[in-house]
Amino acid sequence: MAKSLESEHPIKAYGYAAHDTSGKFSPITFSRRVTGEKDVRLKVLYCGICHSDLHYAKNEWGVTTYPLIPGHEVVGIVTEVGSKVEKFKVGDTVGVGCLVGSCRSCESCISDCEQFCANQILTYGVPNIDGTQVYGGYSDHMISDEHFVLRWPEKLPLDSGAPLLCAGITTYSPLRYFGLDKPGTKVGVVGLGGLGHVAVKMAKAFGAEVTVFSTTAAKKVEAIEGLKADHFIISKDEEQMKAAMGTLDGIIDTVSGNHPILGLLGTLKPNGKLVILGAPEKPHEVAAFSLIFGRKTVAGSAIGGLKETQEMLDFAAEHGITADVEVIPIDYVNTAMERLLKSDVRYRFVIDVANSLKAE
Repeated sequence: MAKSLESEHPIKAYGYAAHDTSGKFSPITFSRRVTGEKDVRLKVLYCGICHSDLHYAKNEWGVTTYPLIPGHEVVGIVTEVGSKVEKFKVGDTVGVGCLVGSCRSCESCISDCEQFCANQILTYGVPNIDGTQVYGGYSDHMISDEHFVLRWPEKLPLDSGAPLLCAGITTYSPLRYFGLDKPGTKVGVVGLGGLGHVAVKMAKAFGAEVTVFSTTAAKKVEAIEGLKADHFIISKDEEQMKAAMGTLDGIIDTVSGNHPILGLLGTLKPNGKLVILGAPEKPHEVAAFSLIFGRKTVAGSAIGGLKETQEMLDFAAEHGITADVEVIPIDYVNTAMERLLKSDVRYRFVIDVANSLKAE
């Protein structure tokens, strides 16, 4: 007979879970494992809401196992460490991002790219190595191997810094990898949402000249005055797009909705790169000649490895980069998901877990 969620592990835990494809969340009592010799246990203070949480909650990607407790933008305080933990002590402020495990021995892991490990363990929604389900940060506490726990910089705010554990590394990593991190580089950012606004901040901190592409003219004020982008282009305006032809070294495309990219490729210089971060429902259409003439590249990127994520947090702290957030209590999460679906947030929701989650 299968054990209940409350009894499969020794340590009782509380959280909010989705139980079916309605994606509606409600309080849940479950359990977490005992602290192993390399484990770090943390009290969750804040947890950001990522759009992936909504996709998983509604099983839109067809891989969800219920009950689902999401959350991979977690900031907390260490409450217990295993006997062989070397990097952390009780009382440290730490973060946990999108990964809590990997094989640690493959080529990707050895090269600090755990995000490409075939045996990676995501922070929620997948089986752990013992076969039990992994639960995320919509909960009172978490536990992880210390390798996947991040030191939280002293100057980085806890609430508005939390989304950087996903949105921050997802934008920082391609800027670095594709050489768009040099002062004076001309970088385009497509979309001004949860990812896009952080991409603008990261690119500006690297010293880039930033152009924001949007279909919404009203976002010009946000882009230029709020985020200090250098240029704003309405991507549906043929004249504006024509004027930008051949001007950019690279583009970070953060849009998850279906949208054409042929015009974006035209704004790239020879050897330019269009990096896809969003995952539209329909495949992008690319004309071969739009790549051949100009030796242009269409690439993709996701998160980064643990080493690079720590580097990103330190960079963000040094340059004063945070996400623009709306802090909410955990019992507001269903309303937040409805608003997220309508893009009614500027730009990320963050759950104040410590002050709003009470044991049932």
